[in-house]
Order: sequence, then C-alpha cells, then structure tokens
Amino acid sequence: MSISASEPSSFDRLHPEIRRWIRDQGWTGLRPIQDEAIRTVLGSEADVVVMAGTASGKTEAAFLPLLTQAAGAGDGGLRILYVSPLKALINDQHRRLETLCERLEMPVTRWHGDAPAAAKAKLLRRPAGVALITPESIEALLLRRQADAARLFRGLQSIVVDELHAFLKGPRGLHLSSLLRRVDRLCEKRPRRIGLSATLGDDDAGRRWLNPAHPKMPIVLRSRDGGSGLKLQVRGYEEPPDASGVDEIADDGDDALSRIADHMFEHLRGSNNLAFAGSRRTVEALADRLRQRCVAKGLPEEFFPHHGSLAKELREELELRLKAGDLPTTAVATTTLELGIDLGNVKSVAQVGAPKSLAALRQRLGRSGRRGDPAVLRIYVRERHVAADADPLDQLRIGTVRAVAAVRLLIEGFVEPAGDDPSLATVVLHQTLSTIAADGAIRPVAAHRAICDKDSYLAMGTSEYAALLRGAGRKDVGLLEQTSGGLLMLGPEGERVTAAHDFYAVFETDDEWRLVTGGRTLGTVPITNVLAIGALVGFAGRRWRVESVDDRAKVLVVAPHRAGKLPKFDPPTGEPVHPRLSQEMRHVLGSEDVPSYLDPAARAFLEEGRAAYRRLGLDRSCAIAAGRDTVLATWAGTAVNDILVVLLRSAGLECQADDVALEIADCSPDELRRLLSSMTEIPSTEALASVVKNLRGAKYDQFVDEDLLRRLWAERAKSSREQAIATISDLVW
Repeated sequence: MSISASEPSSFDRLHPEIRRWIRDQGWTGLRPIQDEAIRTVLGSEADVVVMAGTASGKTEAAFLPLLTQAAGAGDGGLRILYVSPLKALINDQHRRLETLCERLEMPVTRWHGDAPAAAKAKLLRRPAGVALITPESIEALLLRRQADAARLFRGLQSIVVDELHAFLKGPRGLHLSSLLRRVDRLCEKRPRRIGLSATLGDDDAGRRWLNPAHPKMPIVLRSRDGGSGLKLQVRGYEEPPDASGVDEIADDGDDALSRIADHMFEHLRGSNNLAFAGSRRTVEALADRLRQRCVAKGLPEEFFPHHGSLAKELREELELRLKAGDLPTTAVATTTLELGIDLGNVKSVAQVGAPKSLAALRQRLGRSGRRGDPAVLRIYVRERHVAADADPLDQLRIGTVRAVAAVRLLIEGFVEPAGDDPSLATVVLHQTLSTIAADGAIRPVAAHRAICDKDSYLAMGTSEYAALLRGAGRKDVGLLEQTSGGLLMLGPEGERVTAAHDFYAVFETDDEWRLVTGGRTLGTVPITNVLAIGALVGFAGRRWRVESVDDRAKVLVVAPHRAGKLPKFDPPTGEPVHPRLSQEMRHVLGSEDVPSYLDPAARAFLEEGRAAYRRLGLDRSCAIAAGRDTVLATWAGTAVNDILVVLLRSAGLECQADDVALEIADCSPDELRRLLSSMTEIPSTEALASVVKNLRGAKYDQFVDEDLLRRLWAERAKSSREQAIATISDLVW
C-alpha cells in the first residue's frame, strides 16, 4: 500500500486516548508490523492476516486501529468480537486490553464457561465494546439465546481470530468458520475479519479460511523482524537394552528419561523455561523425576507439569508464576503451552523427542528470546538400544535424523500447509442439528445453502449433503425427521443430542474420574482406569494413594504417598509427518556434514544412522529385506504412506506404515518389485475406499452412513494418491 508524504503517520491516525495510552506505556515508537497494520486497517475495508512472532505486538497491531474505528462509531452495540481457542488466552488478553479500553470508556467482556456471569448478563442488556469469546460460547449463544445473539451481534464491526493457524485444521476450525458465517447473517453488515498468527505456513490457506467466498481478497501482513538469533543443541540418549518404551514413575535409573531429567535439572534450574514432553504420560513421568531431584537436594520445587487433564486452577497458578518471573519456574507441558498466552520472559525451550511438526516447533521456539536475547532450544532425542539384529529403521537412528532435518527446515523457514480435514461430516451434521434446534425447522435446500454451499469453508456437495441427511434420518438413528411439507426437524435422538451439556463442542469429551485432595480438585483421568481404595496414582507432578471412591460422582479422594503409578491417559493422536520433512530426512542420511549443534551422543547416532543407510543399501534402493519381510523406504510422509498401505492391502499384502517407510509382511523385495511393476493401473480412491478401516474418528461420525464417509475419504485422498503414484514410479527402479 503506497502512502503519500502528505498523509498523516499511522500514530497520528489513532484515537487521541489511544495515543495517550501508548505514551504512558513508555513506547519509543510503533513496531513495523503495527505501523503497517494500522495503515491497512484504517485505509481499507479488507480482511487482514497479521503474521508475527510471539510477543511481537500483533495483538496491538489489530486492536489499536480497530478500537479507533469502534470509538468513532459511538455507543449502541458490540463492535469487536475476539475469538480464541483457549479460555486462558482470553483471560490473558482481557488483562492486556482492560486499561486501554477504560481510556475509551469502552467495556471489554470475557465470555466463556468460567467467566463472571454478571458481566455477560450486562453485555446482553446493553451490547457495547469488545467481547472475548471461545467458539463453544458462540455456539451456545446461537443455539440457546438466538434473540440475544441477534441483538448482540447486530452492530458488530470486526472479528479478530487469534492463533489463526490453530483453526486451519481440525474440527474446531471447521466449526468456528461455520459459526462466524452464522454470526455474519445477524449483522447489519458483514464484519471485517482479522486473523493473527505466529506460524502460518500457507498464506492462501489463511486467506481462504478468513474469507471462503473471496479467498484472494484478504491482505497478508508479515513481520520482517528476523529475531535475535538461535542457540541450539540436540542431545542424544540411548535407552537400556531392557527398556519397555513406556514411561513410568521412577526414583532413579539409567533410562533415557532419567538422564534427560539430570541434564534439565542441572541446566534449567534457577530460571524460567518451557519443556515440551509430548504425551501426558511423559509429562508426568518427567515432572516427577525433576521434583524428586529437588527433594533429594533439599531445594524448593520449580518444575511443574502442565497438560489438559490438570485442573484449571493448577494450570493457571503455573502460568501466573511464569509470568510473574519472581520465582524460577520450568513448566513441563504437552501442547497446552504452545499457543500465545503471555508467559513473560522464558529463557529457554526444551523438547523431548524429535519434532514432527515445523509449525509446532516454530510456535514453541517463539516462547524464548522475547526481550532481544537469542532464542534457546534444546532437543532431547531418545533412541532405542540397537542390537545386531535390530529393525532396519532403528538402525537408521530416525529420531536423531528427524531432529537434524527439522532444524534444517526451521532455518529454511518451512511450515506445513493445512490439509483437508476428516471431520467434515461430523461438523456439517453438528451445524445442521444446531441450526434446526435454534430455528425449529428448515428446508434441506436452505440448510445446505446456509451451512455448506460452495462459498463455505465447510463445502459439501448437494448429493453428499442429501446422503448425510438420509443417514441422520434413518429410524435406527433418529437424529432428524422430515414433515410432509418437506421441513427438517429434530428427531428423538436429535433432541437428546442437542440438549446434552457437551453439544457446544465438536470434539469428544470422555467420562473421567475427578481426583480431589483436601477438598481441592487436582484434575481428571479417563474412567477406563480401574482405581480402587489403596490404588497408587502419579498425577500433577506428585504421588498419591486413593483413600475413597465415589462411583456415582466419579470422584477419587487421594492423599500424598511415597509411591505412585501413572494412570492410562487417552492415547495421543499420531502427529503426521509432512513429505517435505520426510524427504529432508533422506537428504540428511545421504549427506556428510555434521552439525555443530549435536552433542557427542547425537553426533554418534547420526554417524551410525548414515553408516546403516549405506550398509543396508538404502542409498541405492528403497526396498530392503528384514527377515521374511520388506521395508520399503518411501520418504513420502504420513499421508502418502497411508495411501500406499491401502493400495498394498487391496492387493492382498499385510503391511503397516511408518512416517518414512512401509513394512510389508511375508514379501521379499523382489516379490514386491514384481507386484508394483505389474500394476498397470493404480485403483481410484473410490475403489481403494472400500478397504479403508477405522473411518469413524470424529465426534458424530457414528451417525453418518459409512458409504458417505468412504466417499469423503476418497475425495480427500485424491492428491495423496497422485503423490503415491509418483512414489511408486520412483520405487519401480
């Protein structure tokens, strides 16, 4: 956007009270991304994507110009709707915006399940200012309080979507897109949308999500601040020969996680850090080891777990402690601390396990180096003990190789683009039920147009939508009924489903035990854990004994104990590997440079992996014998490998996929070569869909006809099939 010399500066275009607030903050000037955003927002009506790192000022980049516009619109309506995937992020942004909005005499209201009810009631009586809300709370408003929602959103000017990248895939992104489309219909004029992201890997995907009807129109603003550099180390640890591969609570030992705890205790103690440990089980096992080291040394505790099963109060206490910065604190977390809650000055970031997602790695790394210092990243890689007859993939030291490949792509600036989501049918069905529950009845054509026509992010063809409705209306399903006049209404099961307390969310919520000690809730564990009086539990970084059980209320009262055993948490969903990362791993194995950031153990692992790569002949061939089986190294990524598994199973072979390879049972490399060479035509995805298993993964898939799920799978798989064909061509050497 060109600005003539006669035009006022971006600072001068802001509301006078906002300018005074900026001066009172002691700012020496606007950051470049803020200057650019102010000019763009105040100089156009376009949707905007603001891409900048964590703590870069992108929240202010959006709100300074939007609040200027809102103040100019006068009283009489909610002006800005801020949507976040996390309640904690809403609470954090409320603290940041409260004093600024007070200057403008503009209310800012939190709206989620834990927010004060009085403030929400006041907003409904007199809509004004800014509302900070979760997708699920929007759903509840539209479903249960339609008249209030219509009055609330009528004068809405802008919608800010924080952590935009988190909504580009998964059911919550599809859900929110549909909800905002419903909000648009209640507004006098479609509100402008502003998306904020630190790790958006695909500009076009971000544009399309913000404005599906006109995906070329949103303007993308990208921060040019390259940061202050990166300090990096990759450390290698080999498990003992008898290791089970399952993390448990241990007082001491020679397992890799204990030795990782030794290093973290020595180097992270005394400062604020984040340690991402993957699964909840590993988080608890590592946090327990670190706590035991503090106890053994007679030192105050400063290592604490953070994951979604912990009580909200425990998570918030840890977040506030990190932000205050007056006590050294390391949070051992799952993905719960990836998103942009302000955690103050975090000295370093650690990760247990080689990264599988560049987007997640970049998001985590953005937590460190926030005050001009270089970001600090430690990657702890655990490798299995390799015997003489070890699996070929173990011999390649895949974890270490993936860590090096991820660092290469991090430096290159690569971030995975979003792909098609398998939860489309669930979200379309959910939104159909919600729309009918809110309106009472609707015609099928109107429902399709409102929810999933070609201009919607939830695009679904009329034939697929008709199949969805027919399946939901079957007598044995009972979600929908149709009147003689053609109107869709809720059936008995539809009434029950939409009345349930968990309907607002499109993700699964399972039955759980609630752990309580001294009247305080520690958190929850899946009900699949059979826990009786006397059972030992490791949870919240401590060890407990079950003292009493309330089966009806699903409550376990626990007391501190010297021993504990980790509960079974829900199995983590497999994180897919993008083809670019898988291909880079092959390049790492085929090259000779030894990065200086590897510690001696990681360096040795890399050299072992490269030697095995040559010894096994993978530098010349992609198929190698493993006893009576064959390992087919495709280096094509998770999605393509999954298609190849379906293809080979349809040909009668037993096989399973890894991120970089396939393992085919009872088939030699020569037999596999002959089979692949004989495939004159690769079956269509429609044909392959007939042998796909486990199609029902999303919340309401149980109500969707399997034939429709197979049709949708076939459509999603088309691009992966083309890549699989290219991969086969390369493999048939």
